[in-house]
Amino acid sequence: MTDHYELLGVPPSASAAEIRKAYARLARDKHPDRFSDPAEKKAAQTFFQEITTAFNTLVNERSRREYDEQRQRPQLTTPAEIARDAFDRAPGALESGLEEGVTLLRTAVHHEPANAEYHAALGRALARVPSAAREAVQALERATQLAPGNVGAWVDLALVLHRQGLRLRAHKALEAAQRLAPRDARVARAAGELGLARS
Repeated sequence: MTDHYELLGVPPSASAAEIRKAYARLARDKHPDRFSDPAEKKAAQTFFQEITTAFNTLVNERSRREYDEQRQRPQLTTPAEIARDAFDRAPGALESGLEEGVTLLRTAVHHEPANAEYHAALGRALARVPSAAREAVQALERATQLAPGNVGAWVDLALVLHRQGLRLRAHKALEAAQRLAPRDARVARAAGELGLARS
């Protein structure tokens, strides 16, 4: 994406008046009507659209503020960076709206499918949506496959399976958690809920 300030030839500190002046000069000098050659005219039309978009964004106080904030954000390039950014933003999003949080976690899983932590978080979020129980199970199962030592994922999987009425599978998942961490408080609570408390 071309930087709006660079396109208009003004610094980020430019006033609205300076932006208007720069736009007027470019619009006059590069207006498509000034060119007769079809290729040059087409290029001028594209440029004119770009500077008009830049101008409209920067002369409006609110859209300029939003644009400036977006410019300050680091550009994410690798799948791992995109995944981590989405994962880090998910908890806050889950507090305000489940759908946005789930979307962010799906993004994390999509960009880094071998990360057990992302699958586990997606499974926990989906477990809060009754219609997504099957997908929650799949995400948590994937987390336990990728990180068999993740006690939390085994416990979450056991609880989701139990709520689905899949008691045998729930018991097997909880037994895996019990083998890993027999004294873990979460394991003990889940065992009580599933009726598998050890004496």
